[in-house]
Amino acid sequence: MFFFFLEEDTSTGSYTSPFDSIKQLDDEGNEYWYARDLQGILEYSEWRNFYKIIEKAKNACEASGHVVQSEFVDVNKLVDVGANLQRSIQDIVLSRYACYLIAMNGNPRKEVIALAQTYFAVKTHKQEQLELQKEDSLRLQIRQDIKEHNISLAEAANQAGIKEPRDYAIFQNEGYKGLYGGLGVKQIHARKGLKKSQKILDYMGSTELAANLFRATQTDEKLRREGIKGKPQANKVHHDVGAKVRQTIKELGGTMPEDLATPTKSIQQIKKEKQKKLSK
Repeated sequence: MFFFFLEEDTSTGSYTSPFDSIKQLDDEGNEYWYARDLQGILEYSEWRNFYKIIEKAKNACEASGHVVQSEFVDVNKLVDVGANLQRSIQDIVLSRYACYLIAMNGNPRKEVIALAQTYFAVKTHKQEQLELQKEDSLRLQIRQDIKEHNISLAEAANQAGIKEPRDYAIFQNEGYKGLYGGLGVKQIHARKGLKKSQKILDYMGSTELAANLFRATQTDEKLRREGIKGKPQANKVHHDVGAKVRQTIKELGGTMPEDLATPTKSIQQIKKEKQKKLSK
């Protein structure tokens, strides 16, 4: 049954999906498809009928919270019309997710639609798994960077007059308050729903970790560069730097750190999984 939808590669003797044959790659290796190419494979003879399916897919895209313009990009391209003449026609550059939505909104009576749904669902799942792996690796790297930079930050704070563990805890709390809009360590911990023994840095995604890394490095440099002395002054520097990082995130249209999703896996869990893979 599935060979109905596979084409033989005569050079290798293997079979590939027609969806792969029309797949395009940009300069960064990202996959995309042209709507006109997809129209033919999905057996829509007229563009106006296929465009109705695209409109339904766009509505589904918007309802799911994705940016429609990022998944469906309108373009014009030249096609040959004979006698060495060309004309411009409307086309749409489609992401993998856009293709999946189109397949889901196509005519379910068509066997080719069901096969398209399977193809793009599998492709999307594989990509999600790859992105999760990349995110895990990025989290591990940034978490390690924070660990190293916190040692330097502690030294700079010590030079500023913060000597006791309790004073350093207050100093760190001020940095978090600045970055998290007034929320301290305890509030962030509770907001993430963590147990008492769990560290908040081990339950941050890469974006949140990166914001905290920037907070730590910039506070370290400012303390040293300006020769800050005294606990109140050092605490204020840490709070102000955190607040400045927060303001920058806001100006860039980013999500505030306290509103970012908390990963289900901790840094320790990711480390264990990687160690298991290496041992195998």
